[in-house]
Formats: sequence, C-alpha cells, structure tokens
Amino acid sequence: MSRSSYLFTSESVSEGHPDKVCDRISDAVLDLYLSADPYARVACETLTTTNRVVLAGEVRGPASITKDKIEETARAAVKAIGYEQEGFHWKNAQVDVLLHAQSADIAMGVDSAGNKDEGAGDQGIMFGYACRETDVLMPAPIIYSHRILSRMAEDRHSGKRPEFEPDAKSQVTLKYEGGKPVGVTSVVVSTQHKADVSQKELRELVRAYVQEVLPKGWFPPEEEFYVNPTGNFVIGGPDGDAGLTGRKIIVDTYGGAAPHGGGAFSGKDPTKVDRSAAYAARYLAKNVVAADLADRYTIQLAYAIGVSKPLSIYVDLHGTGKADEAAIERALEKAMDLSPRGIREHLKLNRPIYARTSSYGHFGRTPDKDGGFSWEATDLADKIKKEI
Repeated sequence: MSRSSYLFTSESVSEGHPDKVCDRISDAVLDLYLSADPYARVACETLTTTNRVVLAGEVRGPASITKDKIEETARAAVKAIGYEQEGFHWKNAQVDVLLHAQSADIAMGVDSAGNKDEGAGDQGIMFGYACRETDVLMPAPIIYSHRILSRMAEDRHSGKRPEFEPDAKSQVTLKYEGGKPVGVTSVVVSTQHKADVSQKELRELVRAYVQEVLPKGWFPPEEEFYVNPTGNFVIGGPDGDAGLTGRKIIVDTYGGAAPHGGGAFSGKDPTKVDRSAAYAARYLAKNVVAADLADRYTIQLAYAIGVSKPLSIYVDLHGTGKADEAAIERALEKAMDLSPRGIREHLKLNRPIYARTSSYGHFGRTPDKDGGFSWEATDLADKIKKEI
C-alpha cells in the first residue's frame, strides 16, 4: 500500500546556475539552426568554467551557420542571463566551437527513405506525468521551487533587485496528508549576491518572494527557512563551479515526483526522442488528467534507434483512474501518432522555441502564441475522452 502521509522535496536552479547556463547556450544554438532550416540536426553540448565556454557535438545544417555565428549566439545567451563578472563575462570569455558534422551512421537510421519512415534518433525510454496538485497539473514542490527563482530573476533583470546575481538554487519540502499537499515544512534558497549585501538583508529580500509564491499560511517555521545557509555567496556561476549541458534533468521535469527516462533535453533537435517523446508523454499525461480520466497519471514510451513506432506504451493511473489503463493505452495510440515524425508535426516542434525552455522547467508552463510549450496545451482531452 502506498503511503498517504509523508514529506517530499524538490529543487530548482536559476538560469544563472552553471549547468543552466550550458543548457541555455545549447538551446540557443539549436534555435539558431532551426531558424535557418527547420529540419536541421543538432546535438550540441556545452561546458562552462571560469571565463571559458566550450561547445561540442554534431550538427547538420546550412553552411550559413558559421563558427562566428555560433560564438555570437553563445555570447548573446550569456549576456541575456546577466553575466558581466570578472570570472565570467559574456564579452571576455573564451568561446571554443568544436561542433562537427552529424555521423552518417546516425543519419542513415533517422532519415526517411523509400518506404521507410523517419526513425527515432536513439533508443530510450521516456516518461510523462500529470497530477492535480497545482493549476498547471504538476507536482507542487517543483512548481513552487521554480516560481520562487523565476520571480527573483524577473526583478533582477528589471533592476528592481540589483542585490541579486544570476546564480541561485531553491528547495521546497511539502507535507502530504491523504496523498495531498497540505503545507510547507521547509524552504531553502541560496542566491549569489553583490558583495556589499549582508546576509540579514538578503534573508528579508528572499522572504518576500517565498511569501508571494506559496499559498497563504504555508510559509515554513522560521527555523526551517534557510537563506544562503553556508553564509557568503558572492563567487558563483561558472566561475564558482563548472557547468555541463543536461546535468539538471530532474529539475527540468517533475522534481523527482515521477520517473525520468535518463535522457537530457537541451541542445537536441526534435528527431531526438529523448526530447520530443518526453514532450509527447507530458502532453498525453496532462490531457488525460484534464479529461478527468485520472487525478494522477504516469506514462512510459520506449523507442529504438531508426525505428519509427514506439516499442511500448505503459500507463499507470495510481489508483485514481475513471477508466481502465489498457483502454487508455489503446485510446492514446488512436488519438496521436507517436512516431518521431508524428510527434514533431502534431506539436510543431521544428521551430526555434527551445532557448526559453532551458530554465524553470520544461513542463508546467503556459503555451506561447508562437508555438513554444505546445506540449502544455490540453486540446487533446476531448478526443481522448471520445476514444475511451
């Protein structure tokens, strides 16, 4: 029997966290390629350290995307985050572009030819999840963790809070009773700051954002509200710790409240099912819950490189379903083409919409008018219901 009363914690990191800087750069390079050619192939990995940015991986796209343009894009991404520090500056950092042409062996498996449809860009398993804990059908701990940092970043960018620097982390622990969140037991926020800001002053600045984001009456006990628990946090970002693309996959998804298949998202074009099928899985999960077929829902999809159809579809309603799991599995196959091509076309993923996904979560966001976060729409709910 599953537990109904427990504590659960999720964390988030800001756009200025070293790993998120890398995610942002990798996705900005992806957007650069997709702007020039919607069917470009990109697998871009980024490493950052003190005043150094290294890009590696493989691409297939127009010759107009030169190394100079890629370097310019990387610098613009760092500037947009707000890094103008001695140890990491968008203008002064050395940028090494080591991208090379996509492997012909991979291309052969992925490309459509003759009677062969486009295949998955790699093998792997992907999970999708949705629940009724928040207005965006996401687990509450990760959503509150994201929103605290997102609001702090908004005011840093606007100039309202010049005390904050780009690097920050948050962590929220919720108490569950009867399987539902009823309050917050602790909050941790660590934020990089200007050298002349005292820890006492910083604590009160951060308090306002936590109070704003959490439901009324959910602020934790004072002794469980931690701000920069190590003390000073002036040296941060890639100058304080090296960063790598794809190292915050749990932050990107469900905060540990649901399984993750293991693959990272950022820097990958939508032929890579690590990304596109994970988006499709979230889309299906959210629509099943929006259709009132379950209060909590997990789906797993599995793919093989070069093969277009999913190898398996598995659904778990966690005892909250209003329909049979097998019936929902059959309905989903009818409601959406889950081949790599079908996913790309249904969610319109061949667009430069990815840099914005690189921080504060790929899920639980509002769909944009230009197609960003299309997987967060609930336009498939009625169709799934009819299939059931």
